[in-house]
Amino acid sequence: MIVADSWTADSAQILSANPDLVIAAVPYQEKALSEILKGGCRFLGLAPRTLSDIYTDIATIAGVVGASARGAAIIQGVQQEIEDVRSRTKHAHRARVFCEEWGKPIIASQPWVAELVEAAGGEFVATPGKQVDSDFVTNAEPDVLIAAWCGAGDRVPLEKIVRTRGWETMRAVHERRVYCIRDEFLNTPAPTLLEGLRALAAAIHPEIFPPPPGLRQLQWGSPALSDEPVL
Repeated sequence: MIVADSWTADSAQILSANPDLVIAAVPYQEKALSEILKGGCRFLGLAPRTLSDIYTDIATIAGVVGASARGAAIIQGVQQEIEDVRSRTKHAHRARVFCEEWGKPIIASQPWVAELVEAAGGEFVATPGKQVDSDFVTNAEPDVLIAAWCGAGDRVPLEKIVRTRGWETMRAVHERRVYCIRDEFLNTPAPTLLEGLRALAAAIHPEIFPPPPGLRQLQWGSPALSDEPVL
């Protein structure tokens, strides 16, 4: 049973469910965690950064709940699809990509996203998980701009961030290579990352991969830019 996420969860609500195991991933509230531990619940805290960490976490969860074989199969499936995409982009141009997980301040996406960008045929232009400013992105002159803000779903205001950051003259904007990818497809360390991989691949190499659900592109409008769905 999923009670709530690790940040908004109320410890009393969790304890009232009488759980056999509580699983949480960062960020989580230390106060709530302390109360859960005092209540005597088994607790598994996760803090992945890389794809390797995510595979380890899947195996750990599977082992704890007695489903090790299922966990191994999931890991193998994720790894296989990533390698399939990597093989299809092996000889393609390596587009420079900036991908952000938050907009104010601007924070580059996590290391596992940088790994997915690389598998999708791109080159991640920032330090994953670190804060940057708009001038850094402008000077980096990425070929592709991607926003996947935590908690925003697919509602990142692409037109607004282009204008407020002074990015109108960037090559990626003029070539309409500015995208929003659904939050949960890139920021959730789980097999749903495959949805994010497909979206990244379509954004980076649209000549190879068709646009999947969860990918939204900034379009030129008249007289101003307008956000329109890819699908």
